[in-house]
This record gives sequence, C-alpha cells and structure tokens, in this order.
Amino acid sequence: MSAKVAFIGLGVMGFPMAGHLKAKGYDVVVYNRTGAKAQDWAAKHGGKSAATPAAAAKDADFVMTMVGNDNDVLEVVGGKDGVLSGMKKGAILVDHTTASADVARKVYAMAKEKGVDFIDAPVSGGQAGAENGKLTVMCGGDAAPFERARPVMDSYGRAVTLLGPAGAGQLTKMVNQICIAGLVQGLSEGIAFAEKAGLDAELVLDVISKGAAQSWQMENRGKTMHARKFDFGFAVDWMRKDLGICVAEAKRNGAKLPVTQTVLGYYDEVSKSGGNRWDTSSLITRL
Repeated sequence: MSAKVAFIGLGVMGFPMAGHLKAKGYDVVVYNRTGAKAQDWAAKHGGKSAATPAAAAKDADFVMTMVGNDNDVLEVVGGKDGVLSGMKKGAILVDHTTASADVARKVYAMAKEKGVDFIDAPVSGGQAGAENGKLTVMCGGDAAPFERARPVMDSYGRAVTLLGPAGAGQLTKMVNQICIAGLVQGLSEGIAFAEKAGLDAELVLDVISKGAAQSWQMENRGKTMHARKFDFGFAVDWMRKDLGICVAEAKRNGAKLPVTQTVLGYYDEVSKSGGNRWDTSSLITRL
C-alpha cells in the first residue's frame, strides 16, 4: 500500500511538486487556499482535494506545506483547521516554504507536542526545478524522520540533504539567496558594461561562461537578461521577502551582509518601478 501524502499550497512550485508525488504512486490529497486551484490539480493528476488543511492531513503519513511566508506557515500548521489538528501521531510534517529559522523552530516544538515530527525543507531551483523534479532540498530536523521522509522528497528533489537541527534548512536557504543576490548584481553590471562598450554581449557571455566567471545564473539568465526578458517564475517580491529574512537573521547572529543589503535596496527599486512580478534577473533594468 502506498504512503498517504497531503500537499498544502499549490502555487507555481507546489502544483508541480504535488504532481510528481502522484506520478511516483503516492496517494495524494491536496489543499489550496483558492479551492479552484486544488480542483484543477485533482482534475489534472487524478488525486483528491480537501476543504481544509486539517481534512487534507487526516490519516496522512506525510504532510508537505509550500505557502508564502512565516505567518502563512503558522496559520496553515497551527491555526483553526491547521494541519496539526488533523495529523495522526507518528506522521511527518515537511515545510518547503522559505521562511525564518525562528518559525521553523517554533513549528518543530508545536509538532513535537502533538507527537508529530517536523522537517524544515526550503528548496532551490525555481519553477523549472519544480516542474522537472530537480529541486535542491535543504533540510533541518532529526535524522530518523528525515530518513523516512527523504524518499518522498526524492520525488521532486535531485539533492535532498539534512544540514542540522530544526532551522538549519532555512539558514542554508538564506546562504543560497545571499550568494544569488551578489551574483545577479555582478552579472547585471557585466552585461550592462558589455552593452555600453559596444561588444556583442551574447558572444561575450559564450566566451566568459567557459572560464572562472561561469555560474548557473550566467548559463540560464545571461542571454535573457541581455534580451530584457524577465518571465522566468521567481518574482522580485519573493526575493525581497527572502533577502529581508537574511538581513533580519544577520542582525541576530552578527553576520555582515553589505552587498546583500545593497541588492535588497535595488530590488525594492525594481519593485516600486512596476517590476514586482518580473523574475530576479530583472535587476539589470535599474542600470
């Protein structure tokens, strides 16, 4: 008998992630705040939809959540009709939302009280990674429940790694976003410089991507940045949320993030100028 999995939150990431679970043979029940999205998913993948998070989580062996921010996580987990009010003892709750380490630790404690295990498991790889089942999944929590949940997460993850106790997954995702912020700004400046210098920017990118400047961002976004195409899923406003979490955590732990703070300000500018739904490579527009 296949394990029962509930998936809560069917946005650009959650919708395909839940689809991979169904394709791997899991018995999947979904919930989404906008019910029509859950019905669309059920019609497409042949799973079931539920009216509340608690109803979706009832009898599930694993409950996956992928929502917007800290408040959404707390609401969908511990609110009225939240998943914890429906989950059975011994089940595992996995949160794929990019949230604060603080909220991960809070939910870990809330879950433990109910006899449920919890793993914070933010992902990297964007919409394309979710659709292709090739996400990097960064996990925090206890080893035994992680080992039980890993095969489930393997349905959409190409690298699923336990990095430490509750909160470690979220802290690792912060490192990921800090690194991306500086990279995208550097790439923006390089491309804008090439354009001003009258070079063939596409040819320049072909050449330098064979050397030390190579990065995922350059390979996947360099030419589209030059073409000013910004419809690749991970929106500026989501990056602003993520970098805000990084800056807040750095204030607590004493890390210095001068470039990250600067780039966060640049993303604020892009958002205010109407680019809030463009993807993160739109940083070049302010140059």
